[in-house]
Amino acid sequence: MSLSKPVLLSLTRLRQAQTDNFSNLYTENKMKYYSLNKQSPVADFATATILGQAPDKGLYFPEIIPQVSKELIDNIENYSNEAIAFEVIKPYIGDAIPKDVLEKIVAETVSFEIPLVKITDAIFSLELFHGPTLAFKDVGARFMSRCLGYFATQSQTKEKITVLVATSGDTGGAVANGFYDVEGVEVVILYPSGKVSSVQEKQLTTLGKNIHALEVDGTFDECQQMVKAAFADVELNQKIKLTSANSINVARWLPQQFYYFYLYKQWKDKTNPPVVTVPSGNFGNICAGLLAQQSCLPIKHFIAACNVNDTVPDFLRTGNYQPKKAVPTISNAMDVGDPSNFIRIMQMFYHQKNSLDKTLTGFTITDNETKETLVSVLKKHNYLLDPHGAVAYNALQQYHAQHPNAKGVILETAHPVKFYDVIEPLTNQKVPVPASVEEQIKKEKMSVKISADTNLLKEFLLR
Repeated sequence: MSLSKPVLLSLTRLRQAQTDNFSNLYTENKMKYYSLNKQSPVADFATATILGQAPDKGLYFPEIIPQVSKELIDNIENYSNEAIAFEVIKPYIGDAIPKDVLEKIVAETVSFEIPLVKITDAIFSLELFHGPTLAFKDVGARFMSRCLGYFATQSQTKEKITVLVATSGDTGGAVANGFYDVEGVEVVILYPSGKVSSVQEKQLTTLGKNIHALEVDGTFDECQQMVKAAFADVELNQKIKLTSANSINVARWLPQQFYYFYLYKQWKDKTNPPVVTVPSGNFGNICAGLLAQQSCLPIKHFIAACNVNDTVPDFLRTGNYQPKKAVPTISNAMDVGDPSNFIRIMQMFYHQKNSLDKTLTGFTITDNETKETLVSVLKKHNYLLDPHGAVAYNALQQYHAQHPNAKGVILETAHPVKFYDVIEPLTNQKVPVPASVEEQIKKEKMSVKISADTNLLKEFLLR
C-alpha cells in the first residue's frame, strides 16, 4: 500500500492560521496518522491507539496539525476546562469516537484542578499533581484508558488488549490507576528495580486485578528496549493484541496539550505570553506543548529542563544527537538517555535545527543543583518543589539570567510526597501526605522480579 503524503503546515502558515477558517479542512479530511518511518499505511485514531506503534515501528504523527479557533484563544477564560479539552482534541479523533462518548471521556480526564500558582513576580508553577496518582501523567493515562476501553467494547471479537508499558517513575502509577479494572484490557508495567521512589513503586504494584508489575533488574532504557522488542516480535503479536501506554501512543501524548491551554487561560498578561519550562525525560510532555504552540496557542518560548541525562540539551548545544546510557538521579522520571518523542519534535520543525533553536532551549541540571534549588525556593518563597520541578526552576533561573524581562512558568509534574525520601533529609521537614497516599503506602507490593531479558518478558506475556 502506498503512503499518503503527509500534510504539514509551514511555520509561517501556522502563525497566520489564527485568522484562517480551518473548519472545512476537518469536514473534508478525516484525521489520519502516518508513521515517521514512512513504511506503513496511514491509520485513523482508533487504529493508531490500539497499535501504539506503526507496523514499521515508527511513531504515529498526525497528517494535519489542527489550528484552534481565534475565538477560543481570545475568549479562553470563558470556556470550562472540559470545553477547552474537547475543542482541542476533537480534530485528532475524527469519527473514531462519537461526540457524546468523547465528551464523557474528556470530562472524566480533566475532573481535577490544574492551578497556576505564583512563586515570584517572574516565576509561576502550573501544578499538574492534583489527579488521582499525584502526577501529570494522570491526564494522558485517564484519556487513553477510556479510549481503549471504548474500543474494546466495540470490538466484534471481544479480544483482550494487553497494554505494555515501561516506566521511569510516574507513568506506571498513572497507567495502573487509569486502566484499573477496565473491561477487556490487561496491563503489564516494567519498571527498573530500585530506581523509582517508594511511593511511585507502591502506586504501580499494589492494585492487582488486571494490573501486573514486572520489576526489572536494569535501567529504564533497558525496560523500554524490552517493550520495543516485544512490539517487534511477530510471533508474539500474532498471539496477543499489544499496545503501549507510553507517550509514544497518540492517545497518551495528544491530551497533554490540555495543560498548556489551561496555563494560558490563567495567564493574566495575554499581551506577553510566558516562557514555559518543562522537566523533560522521554519528551512527550514538551512535545505536546510544542504541538499546542503550533496549533496557535501563544507561548513565547520553551525550555527543556533535563537532569544529567541530557541527550537533547547536548544536541541543541552541539547539533550532534548522541543517545546515552541512562544514569540514575533524584529526578528519576527524567532518567532517559534516548527519548522516544524527540523524533516527533524534529518532525514538527521539518528536521531543521535552526528553526527549532528559535523555539526551544535546553539546560542540564545536576543533582546537587537540584537539591540546592529545592532548599532555596522553600526557604525564600515558602514553595515546596519536587525534584523534577526543582530541575525546571533552576533551568528557568538560568534562562532569566540571559533574558531578565521574560516571565515564565515551570510545570510542577509531581506532588513532593512522591519523593519524600529525597526531600525530607534536605529540608528537615515532613512532607504533607495526602490521605490517598497514606492508604497506598500501607498496601503490600505485588511484583514479579525479572532480569533485563526480552525472552523472559515474552514468557510472562504468553503465560
